[in-house]
This record gives sequence, C-alpha cells and structure tokens, in this order.
Amino acid sequence: MYRHCILIGAPVETGASQPGCLMGPASFRTAGLVAMLQSLGHTVEDRGDIRPDVQPLPVDALPGTRHPEAMIGWTRALSDAAEDAAAAGFPIFLGGDHSLAAGTVAGVARQAAKVNRPLFVLWLDAHPDLHSPDTTSSGNLHGVPVAYFTGLPGFTPYFPALQAKVLPENICMMGIRSVDPAENARLLDLPIDVHDMRAIDESGVVAPLRAFLARIKAAGGMLHVSLDVDFLDPSIAPAVGTTVPGGATFREAHLIMEMLNDAGCVTSLDLVELNPFLDERGRTAQLMVDLTASLLGRKVLDRPTRRF
Repeated sequence: MYRHCILIGAPVETGASQPGCLMGPASFRTAGLVAMLQSLGHTVEDRGDIRPDVQPLPVDALPGTRHPEAMIGWTRALSDAAEDAAAAGFPIFLGGDHSLAAGTVAGVARQAAKVNRPLFVLWLDAHPDLHSPDTTSSGNLHGVPVAYFTGLPGFTPYFPALQAKVLPENICMMGIRSVDPAENARLLDLPIDVHDMRAIDESGVVAPLRAFLARIKAAGGMLHVSLDVDFLDPSIAPAVGTTVPGGATFREAHLIMEMLNDAGCVTSLDLVELNPFLDERGRTAQLMVDLTASLLGRKVLDRPTRRF
C-alpha cells in the first residue's frame, strides 16, 4: 500500500536532561529517510521543522519540572500540526525527545475522533512515560506523555485541554524495562497492555503483537506507533541519553515492523530520542530509517535466494 508520507520535524530536547536531541530531525533526513520512502513507492512531503508555541507560565506553575513552558508550547504546536497531517496523509514525526508524543498523539487522536475511528497506540520504549508533572522525581518531562494523552490528572490548567483522549485499553507497550514506583502503581491500575522484556524473552513478540493488531482490525481502528531509540538494545542503537541494557534485538525490532506492515493499520509514526551527539558514525539513525523502511514495505526476501 503506497502512502503520502508527511515529515514533520520536532527538534525538542527540553524534555530530556542531556542535550542533543534537537539534532535528531536533521539526522534522520541525512540518513536518507526521504530517498528510502521514495524508493518504496511512497510520495513524500517534508513540512520542515515546526516551532513551539511557547507562552509564559506563572512562576509557581508545575514546580519540580524542567522547562514546562517549552513542553506545553511543543504540545500545543504539535497537536495542531499532527491533526492537520493525519487528515492529509501518513505523518512521520521526527524527534526530538519523547515529550513530543504528548502533542503528536493528542493531535492524531483529534483526527481519529473526527472520522469516528478509535485510536490505538503501540508504545515501543524502555519506559512507560506514565508520570504526571507532580509524580516525576527527575523533573524531565519526556516521562509524562502517556499520562497526558490518556487524560490522567496533574496537567490542568496549564497544558492544552484534551479534545480526544486515548483509552488506556487501546495502548500496547513493548520493551518496557525501566519503571519508577509511581508508574508501576499506575500500570497496575490501568488496563494498558504491557509486555516488558522478560515477557518478550519468555514468549517473543509475535503472539502479543498479533493479538493487539487483531483487536485494532476488529474495531476498525487507527494505529499510532511511537518508536523510542531506547526500545532497542544500546549495543545496536547507542545514540540515546537514556540507555537501558537488555533492549530489543535487531531482528525483534524488524519483525515488529514487518508485522505492522503486513497488518496495514498503522496511520502515523513517531521516531524519537535520537541523540546524534552520542551516535557512532550515524549507525543509530540509519537503523531507525531501516526500521521505518520495514514498517512501510521493505521486505528482507524481495530477491531470489541462491542455491548452493
């Protein structure tokens, strides 16, 4: 299935503690994302990098958080950009740290509600990012987007009001292996489908992903995929400031992407937390582009095998 891919850069790094993610969008483009998409038959519209709609906050707003005015500004700008792009094609959001997903998912959810389809989210990440501003101990707001777009408390009155929430039961998390106590308590209370790395070690990725995709198809849903570099094992993807050993392997990650392509229900994509300053000759950026290729139709065996 050929798509009209709309690239939107979000050079945000204020949600993380380590600088460098603002170079992510340029690195994805340099790694050949556009040429790869075109080689697969897709059309590409690059809308460039957007800017946050930053407005001042009261001095006592959201204490203990780092740069809340920046994340709120990014959320406001990205939700509008995401809604517009989701109506026009297949948006690919180039990050930037994972705080951008508060805006991208909220905007795509608005478009899904307009066409009366449920939005599902596949969260590929080492972390559940389920903190609220009042539960985070680090103050880094790349740890709060899931709590925001599911409508959990702690964001009002400063964050943009959600026009369409994502139901927790419509979220599948894979690759989880770093969870704070407050997030763990929420995961126990919420009907989010969580597959940590132990579960993947024991059962693999095929059965849980196949079940999730079957639910999406039965509901006629749209699927947003949010792919964090730290979902991958740092031995193959070192360019991230939040490395957690024991992540997904090269083949596990490509298998997930190939299954998503086979299902044909993915409607939007985040590529986040790429920090080129920490990369090795662009290997992580290239891997993320290659994973996007698998998601959008590249096959391993699109050639005859040789007989010996």
